[in-house]
Amino acid sequence: MAKISALFWDIGGVLLSNGWDKPSRRKTAQKFDLDWEEFEDRHELVVAAFETGKIGLNEYLERTVFYRPRAFTPQDFKDFLFSLSEPCSETLGILARLAKSKAYLLAALNNESLELNLYRINRFGLRDYFDAFFSSCFLGVKKPDEAIYRLALQMTQLPPEECLFIDDRALNLECARNCVGMRTIHFQAPAQLQHELRELGIEA
Repeated sequence: MAKISALFWDIGGVLLSNGWDKPSRRKTAQKFDLDWEEFEDRHELVVAAFETGKIGLNEYLERTVFYRPRAFTPQDFKDFLFSLSEPCSETLGILARLAKSKAYLLAALNNESLELNLYRINRFGLRDYFDAFFSSCFLGVKKPDEAIYRLALQMTQLPPEECLFIDDRALNLECARNCVGMRTIHFQAPAQLQHELRELGIEA
């Protein structure tokens, strides 16, 4: 079996809390007293464009929240949205040790809107660990679409059997594994991740 030379990491749900998933949206809707069903319907209509960089955060908010007057400002909403992000310290520790070893190419492979992605990269110092960021907002395509995995492989010029993809969602892993041949780990907890890395000969 080929030796692993690159590790691709999901961010939300692995290294950080999820940035704008359903629980985050529900919490925000409750905070600002939004009609949940109306907000979620509008979100579903624009989320693909939002996460693939076709619309920015301001336009997203215009379509989902500020299509009518509100008692709060767009900045109030953005500040709360950004505040929901929290680090997963144990997993970041694993990533930090791998980065320090300089033994592997380390890259993010995640679905996220542009402004939130940049905020999280800066806020949690992810440039200190990653060599590249294959984010949906940069590439214009999102997981589990086969194209995002192929782009990551083409841009790194690595064979799939040398690449390990770590994600917390089974469908994303199935497509990476079955469509392009990447090796995968289904993240559930830091200790489980560390154990499975060791089984692949990766000390972290």
